[in-house]
Amino acid sequence: MEITGKIIAVLPEQGGTSKNGNEWKKQEYVLETYDQYPKKVCFQLFGADRITQADIKLGEDVNVFFDIDSREYQGRWYTNISAWKVDRVAMQSSPEAATSPISNPTVAAPDFGPANPVDDLPF
Repeated sequence: MEITGKIIAVLPEQGGTSKNGNEWKKQEYVLETYDQYPKKVCFQLFGADRITQADIKLGEDVNVFFDIDSREYQGRWYTNISAWKVDRVAMQSSPEAATSPISNPTVAAPDFGPANPVDDLPF
């Protein structure tokens, strides 16, 4: 799956040591979509190498490729959105693109004839 938006929060990096003695790191980011009704999505990058490689900064426009995984713990379900690839999005340089990256084409109004037509209907 993939989603495109702007990074609005970079959460602190988390890390620790697993039961097997392996060190791990993850970092979470919040992305806001460009939809008419924007949605906020919190996703995570797992692994120090992926965090370094992605080098995500606050305010960047990105395209995130991710997997969704849910798990149960003590009768409650938890969902993770794990990114496996992050690409920078090249935004258009026009001022209109800065406010709305989604283009809304103008639609011409249909022509219904003169404003005061002669009513020639039989009813």
